Formats: sequence, structure tokens, C-alpha cells
Amino acid sequence: MIRKAKKLIIYIILLSMVLIPKDRVSAESESYTYTYEYFDFQLESPDAYTPQALLLGTDLGIGDFNNPKSLFVRDEYLYIVDSGNNRIVVVDRYFELIRVIDKVIMDGEEVTFLNPSDVYVTANGDMYICDADNNRVLHTDADLNVIKTYVKPDDPTVLGETNFIPLKCVVDKAGRLFVLAGNVNQGFMEFDKEGNFTNFTGANPVKATLWQALQKRLMTKEQRARMILFVPTEYSNLAIDKDDFLYATTNTFTTDQLATMKTVNPVRKLNSIGEDILVRNGYEPPIGDLQWGAGGDMTGPSRFEDVTAMDNDTYFCLDRNRGRIFGYDFQGNMLYAFGGAGNKLGYFQYPISIEHMGTDLFVLDNRAVSVTRFTLTEFGKYINEGLALYKEGLYEESAEYWKKALRLNGNYDLAYIGIGRALLRKGEYQEAMKYFKSKRDYNNYSKAFAEYRKEWVEENIQYLLIGAAALVIVPLVISKILKRFKGGAANYERKDRDL
Repeated sequence: MIRKAKKLIIYIILLSMVLIPKDRVSAESESYTYTYEYFDFQLESPDAYTPQALLLGTDLGIGDFNNPKSLFVRDEYLYIVDSGNNRIVVVDRYFELIRVIDKVIMDGEEVTFLNPSDVYVTANGDMYICDADNNRVLHTDADLNVIKTYVKPDDPTVLGETNFIPLKCVVDKAGRLFVLAGNVNQGFMEFDKEGNFTNFTGANPVKATLWQALQKRLMTKEQRARMILFVPTEYSNLAIDKDDFLYATTNTFTTDQLATMKTVNPVRKLNSIGEDILVRNGYEPPIGDLQWGAGGDMTGPSRFEDVTAMDNDTYFCLDRNRGRIFGYDFQGNMLYAFGGAGNKLGYFQYPISIEHMGTDLFVLDNRAVSVTRFTLTEFGKYINEGLALYKEGLYEESAEYWKKALRLNGNYDLAYIGIGRALLRKGEYQEAMKYFKSKRDYNNYSKAFAEYRKEWVEENIQYLLIGAAALVIVPLVISKILKRFKGGAANYERKDRDL
């Protein structure tokens, strides 16, 4: 009887494991993580992020998402732009439904969206909604009352005959609205807080090839007039960080352009006047994968579809080509890459938007109509803390976290570099040089060497001065001694002849 009861309990446990509702978390869901070393070889790495949960519209009881296009995070709320259903779905960190926004109040009447493509929410709850097919950006208060409507500028030189199609938008602390608009290749459209168009900012620089320049010189005026305009490429997305710097991604470039890095940078950081100030001090610039092959419909380099910037100035780029996420620090060093193409938790079919809430990452998959939440692992926390403490000037504490990361991954180049940077900031230049040399970080090695040389000169200046003085005085003394010796010898010879 007891034996039968034990068997029954085991069967119940096994059955519950099979039939239990999906929490969408499993040991099988771990994502493949890797880094690159100095020679661009791919190295396996412990996971820095792990997928924790997957959200479908049906999980919320509101039906499937339909052609979702964008994510946005404000505080503890995640906004999902469900474009095909003309609504914005708001959930919390744990994917609990907060509300569904499918209309706003304009002039006392309810109006709906038509293919909304993005949303931005300010700290006080104001919303900016890209109502794409209605050709407008709606600015509402927290109660969804429309405050202002941004439409096509009344200036034929701005968009000409082209419709105003707002695709993405962000707002800075001064109330300026930046819009990525369809069919616009002059950068982002900038509007002041009064709703007036001011200018374009952050246009991609374009350089014609030698052949194109020569071809144009040989053309007649009529041929040049008929020539297709050579215009900047369009951006794919934009984000704004805590300091109001714009991060922008572009994915319309050729492999040759990427190889030269002269006409395109897949991710940029733009200041207030639209200049790219992104630091690129890593082994290679932030371009995603450094090696790529061809498989299925995935060919060529990474194509960044979106970017999100964290408070410690690290940023994550989303590669729509192979469904991967690439993390970079504030110096442009690649932290790690993870994810991939597939149907497994932590993999994607067509990822198009990435956001962060604290250190958690959220990725929107347009084709799988789902949102995945990633959380830091122990290894990832060590890296994150090492970077954060370094930014705060706590170099000794930063080095301790890099040492912890090395215990989990002895081949992690950035940990050696992180320890070296902490030692450099602490003034331990000779020790820092050892860490930089071990990972061929010649840029930081040169900085450490210059400081070490300066320090050595200051500590040994008295000996150097004595040595310099000796180099001047000793030859003079020797010269005088030799002269006296020669003079004495000459006198001796004369005396000898006189005798």
C-alpha cells in the first residue's frame, strides 16, 4: 500500500511538471554567449544575461499582438506599441497588465490611432505618440488629453511633396522633440517645445567614391540634373540617455562601407549639435559580429535595428539579422553578445526593439509577436558593478568585481583591461602596464607608460640632474687634467733636451 502511494505521488509530480502552466523559464532556454579577443576570434563565455519570461498578448487576455513595432520603458512600466491593433499596451516588469491605450481625448472627443509606431513618456507622465498613418505626433498629458499635435511643417523646402510619417521619437529635458520620419534622409526632425520645426540634426555624413566624383565631373549639366541624388542613408532607430545624448542606429550600408568605416557607423552618439561623439577605443568599433558567414536567409554583417543606453553609459544594440544583442561599455569595448535566431526562449525570429528597466533587458520580436525579459546572471552582475564603480571613481572596488568576473571566465579580456584601468586611475602605472600588455591594449598601455615615465622622472630628478651635470663637468675636468699632463710632459722633454 505504501509502495503504491509512493508511486502515485511520483506520477502526480511528473504529471504536474508536464501540465504546469508555462512560466516560460527553463534550463533549456539558456542563450549562447560569446566575446571576441584581440585577433577577432570568437570565445565562448558564461551567460551575462539569461531569459526569464516571454510575453504574448494572449497571456494578458487581450488577444494576440499584431505587428508590434516598438517598446518604451518609464520607471516600472513597459509600453508595447501594438501597431496592428492600433493600441499601446502597458505592463509592469513582471508582465502584469496595467492598461490598454487605444484612444485619446482631442477637443473633447475621443480619437483613435492609425498604425501607431512609437511612444515616448516623460517623467511627469506626458505621452508623445507617433500616429504614423494619421501623419502626426500626439502630445498628451497623463490623462490622455491632447496638448499639442505635431504635423508636417508648413515649409515646402522641408519635406516637399512627401507626407510626414513619424516612425520614432524621443524628447529631451528641455521639451525638444526629435522625430525619425519616413522618407527623410537629412537626419532627425527637431521641434521646439512650442511645436515648431527648427531644423534637422545628426544627418549621416556621405562621401562619394573616386569613381562617382570622376563620373560626375565628366557629365554634362543635363546628365547631372538627371542623375539620381547621392543622399545620406536613413537611420533605423534612436534613443536618448540620461544626459540627453541621442543614440542612433543605421543598417542601410554595404559590406564594403562597413569595412572602411569611412562612410558609415552602425551606432552613433550625437551631441546637441548633431556631432557623433561615440568613443570607439575597443579592439574593433561597435559593429556587432566581427566574423560572419551565410546560412539560410542570414548573410552579411550585423544590422542594428535599435539601441538602448543605460545609466552607467553602457549600451546594447539589437541585431535584426541574426537576432543577437551586443553590449558595449563607455569606451566602445564589446562586453558580450548573446541571443540568436530560433524559436527557443532567448532567441528571436525578427527582433526590432530593445529597452531596459534598471538592468533588465526587454526585446520585442515582431514576427513572434512577443516580448522577452532578460535578467543579469552572477557573471553579468560582476561586469555591471565593475563598470558602475569605475564610473563613480571607486577604482579599488571596481577592480575587485573584475577579479570576481575572472574567476568565472579566465579568458575575459575586458576584466584584465578593467583591472588595468583601475590600477591606472589609482596611480599604480607599472602594474597597470602588465595587465594592458597581457591583452594587447596598446592605447591604455601607452597612457600608463607615459604616466610611469613621468613619475619615474620626478622620483629620480636629482640623480638625472647629477648625471647631466656629470656629463658636462667630467669631460671638462678630464680635459684640464689632460692639458696639464701634456704641459708637464712637454716641460719635462725641454728640460731633458737642455741637459
